[in-house]
Amino acid sequence: MSRTHPIIAVTGSSGAGTTTTSQAFRKIFQQLDAVPAIIEGDSFHRYTRPEMDAAIRKAREQGRHISYFGPEANDFGLLESTFRQYSESGSGERRKYLHTYDEAVPYNQLPGTFTPREALPAGTDVLFYEGLHGGVVTPEHDIAGHVDLLVGVVPIVNLEWIQKLVRDTNDRGHSREAVMDSVVRSMDDYIRYITPQFSRTHINFQRVPTVDTSNPFSAKSIPSQDESFTVIRFRGLKKIDFPYLLSMLQGSFISASNTIVVPGGKLGLAMELIMAPLAEQLLQGKQINKR
Repeated sequence: MSRTHPIIAVTGSSGAGTTTTSQAFRKIFQQLDAVPAIIEGDSFHRYTRPEMDAAIRKAREQGRHISYFGPEANDFGLLESTFRQYSESGSGERRKYLHTYDEAVPYNQLPGTFTPREALPAGTDVLFYEGLHGGVVTPEHDIAGHVDLLVGVVPIVNLEWIQKLVRDTNDRGHSREAVMDSVVRSMDDYIRYITPQFSRTHINFQRVPTVDTSNPFSAKSIPSQDESFTVIRFRGLKKIDFPYLLSMLQGSFISASNTIVVPGGKLGLAMELIMAPLAEQLLQGKQINKR
């Protein structure tokens, strides 16, 4: 952790709501006149998309599983060293993983490939990470230990599976059987490396649908924000002004001593109200708590 070069990490799987969180933080940085260095979790994949497909086939032939959730497909060491370097000197490198043709065309590359590495901009105020592994801890690596504000964004599991099913069948042309196989193949890595992060976060935003999601693999659409509540849990943070949050977020209520529940449609506003003071503290060189 660093008083001079703080790091904020948003961790959560694709479709969990990390994009909404990132938009909230970008707005906060603008309001605070802060310049962020932004890195994407997918840029720490070990393989291009074709290479990953080949690695999955090889692992299957060997009776093993490999997924984007685990260390075989991601360079945890590079992510940790990137965080360490920034916290010490405000410097480092980054690249982009090009997901789609629209992203790849400006670089004259194919989707599923990486751009060349480049130096982070000079003179930034904060490193902002969004991806799968901002709070990972393994026997070899302690990525979470370098993060000053760790935010988890995670739906309940059935909703996460619905989001994956709808996205992968509608947008990526996969069959339902292939998506279900992917869920099974990824489960061990998910349990080992993704889930434990949400016990290390300073704040969790967990989306809970208010419609029936009991059979996620029969779902045809994703429950909307207005068909959901967001459970917001705080850990180790002092001076959270619950009365203020309740007054600003109509329809919210406290469900536990460290937890507030807000209507799904209020998620973006809730993020701004909660995280702007915390980001301001970090930018002023103050630690928000002692981990």
